[in-house]
Amino acid sequence: MPKYLRSISPDVKRIPKDKYTMQEHELKKVAIVGRPNVGKSSLFNRLARQRDAITSDMSGTTRDIKKRIVTISGNRDFEVIDTGGIDYSSALFSKVAAFSLKAAEQADIIIYMVDGKSIPDEEDKELFYKLQEMNKPLALVVNKIDNDKEEERYWEFLEFGADATFPMSVSHNRYFNDFYAWMEQHIPAREEEEEGLQLEEDLDPFEEIVRDINATPEEEDNEIRVAIIGRVNTGKSSLLNALLGEERSVVSDVAGTTIDPINETIEHNDHEITFVDTAGIRKRSKILGIEKYALARTTEMLKKANLVLLVLDSTQQISELDERVAGLIEEYKLACLIVLNKWDIKDERTYEEVVDDVRDELKFLHYAPFITISAKTGLRVNKILDQIVDIYKRYSFRIPTSELNDTLRMAIRRHHVPSHNGAVVNIKFATQYETKPPKIALITNRPEYLHFSYIRYLTNFFRDKFDFEGVPLDIVARKRGQRFDEDDEFQ
Repeated sequence: MPKYLRSISPDVKRIPKDKYTMQEHELKKVAIVGRPNVGKSSLFNRLARQRDAITSDMSGTTRDIKKRIVTISGNRDFEVIDTGGIDYSSALFSKVAAFSLKAAEQADIIIYMVDGKSIPDEEDKELFYKLQEMNKPLALVVNKIDNDKEEERYWEFLEFGADATFPMSVSHNRYFNDFYAWMEQHIPAREEEEEGLQLEEDLDPFEEIVRDINATPEEEDNEIRVAIIGRVNTGKSSLLNALLGEERSVVSDVAGTTIDPINETIEHNDHEITFVDTAGIRKRSKILGIEKYALARTTEMLKKANLVLLVLDSTQQISELDERVAGLIEEYKLACLIVLNKWDIKDERTYEEVVDDVRDELKFLHYAPFITISAKTGLRVNKILDQIVDIYKRYSFRIPTSELNDTLRMAIRRHHVPSHNGAVVNIKFATQYETKPPKIALITNRPEYLHFSYIRYLTNFFRDKFDFEGVPLDIVARKRGQRFDEDDEFQ
């Protein structure tokens, strides 16, 4: 491992995927391994009880490691790990196979899956015997036994000599009882039930105004969800590996290598930062096979993110596709840091020329700061974590009501609210009714006549007064007593 990967930040450490389901005992890790297209991701989804891993009849769909904490039998928690198919037919697939075997070595329990619709394969036997040498609980799952007649083929796989062999049809949810019983033998029950998390009930925003929502300090939220997005081959996976300090994501020059997004959580400056290394986005006309699922998955992940690292190739000019990718950030109102990667490669353009190109083409991300890095050499990668924490603090910042209205009065004195065809428009007061992103309501007598250009003026004025670098700012005009709904369109 390069030295820079080991020295990015002394206070970075790996933390559990889900702190709310961890018990006093360490969670068992269960790795699902096998050759391509035997149903590993389908079993992963079945155990996780959600469509999380992409499934397809195409060989090599899963290329990275996916993890999820799940519960069986009501009180037995474990971490299930979905791995890529073990296949040595190409350099890329060989790297995926190495990742899969590494996951098996780190697991406590191994599930080896085979395709029950084919006869036992010598390569499967060799891989299974290799896993047996690890001296861990190991089950052979014969998948795709979809009916009683096909169960006859299951007996042929007993020649593997596995201590536990289970016929199964993951797609039809058949023959799971014996498998679960075996899992219970190796996964301890939790000692006591965890207390459930309580969520606050939604409040009418104007009830918050009446009691002054800013009078009570909010609990500090230190969990940051960061999506890494960009076109294919901009270096997203390399950046994730550099930030984590280990090779976590498969890196290849093959476009579209990353299919499933990858979640990893680290701790930095008292904040939990969860990275999502999303699949590369390319033009729709060039989306091949399962990459269309990756595009949809990227959009789904952005719905759950707080902050985005937009990775751009600094050696290339901004393209129409870059604009479309960046447009997703504006659509979901996310905080943003623009990462200009490959800065180690000499370019005829100066820093100012590169930045001007980005600013001209991505005007809607005018609030996003830049950082120039090289994920390959580690240049300035260590500064990204500090930037993420700083931007997130601004993203979750709530302006005190009194200070907000003092600033509003100052702005109105400088430029009065324009009337509309002789009708006087008065702004009575302002209140910030939401954070992440900061959302401000202007309470006015005629919200429909408050011109968008004046709202833009107030937005810039607030930005000058308060530090919102890297953060979108939503301002909306409303009448007193009017509700703010989640589907409001903010200007």
